[in-house]
Amino acid sequence: MIKVTCAIIRINEKILVVQRSEKMKLPLKWEFPGGKMENNESEEDCINREIKEELSIDIELVCKLSDSIYDYGDFKINLIPFVANYVSGDIVLMEHTDYKLLEIEQLLNIDWAEADVPIVEEFIKTAL
Repeated sequence: MIKVTCAIIRINEKILVVQRSEKMKLPLKWEFPGGKMENNESEEDCINREIKEELSIDIELVCKLSDSIYDYGDFKINLIPFVANYVSGDIVLMEHTDYKLLEIEQLLNIDWAEADVPIVEEFIKTAL
């Protein structure tokens, strides 16, 4: 099982979502940004590192939500979500094709990677 962290990043009352590139697994699906944990790395260190590497921004972690475990068939993921606030930096996409800043009500209107769906649903329930 692959341990992956992700961040639900709030920027000016909107939520940052990113679109996977055509070359990645799950091409063109939308997800919360993040990435794989390295050996001996805490969940918090991982998400801060990944957001800096993938988006060139700094965030401040607010809280952790429930893990989402999903079996894609050829790999299984344990997705570890954090709610975070944007702190500084300009968004630069290093791996993803696109990004959007969405209102909470718009989050259900995009084509999510399956492991992200329970996280989206939990976030909406806790955010309203």
